Amino acid sequence: MALLDWIAPESGLRIEGEGVLLRPPRAQDYAEWRDLRTRSRAFLQPWEPTWPADDLSRASYRRRLMAYARDRDAGVAYPFFVVRAADEALTGGITLSNVRRGVAQMGSVGYWCGQPFARQGLTLAAVRALNAFAFRTLGLHRLEAACIPQNDPSRRLLVQAGYSEEGFAPAYLKINGAWRDHVLFGQLNPDGAHEAPDMGVSV
Repeated sequence: MALLDWIAPESGLRIEGEGVLLRPPRAQDYAEWRDLRTRSRAFLQPWEPTWPADDLSRASYRRRLMAYARDRDAGVAYPFFVVRAADEALTGGITLSNVRRGVAQMGSVGYWCGQPFARQGLTLAAVRALNAFAFRTLGLHRLEAACIPQNDPSRRLLVQAGYSEEGFAPAYLKINGAWRDHVLFGQLNPDGAHEAPDMGVSV
């Protein structure tokens, strides 16, 4: 399964999975990220919030990186790019967000995959690696995810990654300009809940 390593702060957190590597987005990733998102726009837009007019601009990307860093430092979200281990090609992104501690000890998982890399098992490997990070490294008790009912590939992926379908939420999120119903999924830590380890970061 995934090999989880905390690397030196200047390198950032890196998570190794089956054929994929999860690492924080970097400034030098901009051109590759922009090109992949541009190429995949028609493929992704039905399942995502409406893209702002400047979504693919360098300035918007910089703002993303600053927001990512703030959330990571606060321990409330862990955004990653997914790269293929064989050649380090950027294939998509995955985020553990809305991390809640206290009596909850839970977080939400969201992901996207560029069209050229779809249906290759890379996103499934990324979700499994993020699960292991959330449960084993962060010590969370529960993970949640949601997808539009018509998104059959995502529904199958979540089940394969160990999630169970738990419910239905009408008008749950505003996707592609409209409030859309979502199917809700959840997964509990197979080893039970744990206290968050002290790794010198805010978690």
